[in-house]
Amino acid sequence: MAGNWREARRESARAAVLATAWQMVREDGLAVLSLRELARRAGITTPTVYAYFASKNAIFDAMFAEAAQSFVDLKASLPVTDDPRADLLTEARAFIEFCVSDVARYQLLFQHSVPGFTPSPQSYELAVSALEVTRELLARNGVHDPRYLDIWTAVTTGLVDQQVSNDPGGDRWSRLIDDVTQMFLAQFGKD
Repeated sequence: MAGNWREARRESARAAVLATAWQMVREDGLAVLSLRELARRAGITTPTVYAYFASKNAIFDAMFAEAAQSFVDLKASLPVTDDPRADLLTEARAFIEFCVSDVARYQLLFQHSVPGFTPSPQSYELAVSALEVTRELLARNGVHDPRYLDIWTAVTTGLVDQQVSNDPGGDRWSRLIDDVTQMFLAQFGKD
C-alpha cells in the first residue's frame, strides 16, 4: 500500500512540474524553459526536477505526450455523421481552434521548434494516431492518395501558421477553412 501512495505522490509532483512548465512556455515561449527557473516557479530545487525528469528534453517529451493526448481526445469527441464532408469540416474547424487556442502546444506538436528535441516513439505514436483519424475521414470523402493527406495537413497548418503569426486573437485565416475544405474536396474528393 505504501508503494501505491508513493507512486501517486510522485505522479502528482510530476504533473505539478509539467503544469508549471506549460505555464512558463505559454507566457514566454518554448525557448524560455530552463530547469532552474522551472524549479524556482514550481517551488522545488533543480535536483528535484531531475528526480522526476532526466532532462529538459524529457520534460518536453512529457509535454508533447500530454498535448498529443489532448489532440487524440479532441478527435475522439467529434461527432461522426452520415455526411463525410460536414465531418471533415467539423474536424478542420476543431483542429484550427485547438491550435490557435494554445500556441505553445501547437508549436511543440506541429512545428518542432525546440532545437535538439525529438519526441519519443511512445509520445509520437499518439500524434500518429490522431493523424490516422484524419486519414480515415479523408478516405470517407474519397481521398485515398497519401500525397493528398500531405496537402491537407500542409494547407490546414498553413492556415494556423498565418492566423497565429499575422492575426493572433482574430479569425482572418481561420475563417477560410470552409472555403479551403470545399476547394480541397472539389479537387481531390469524390463527386
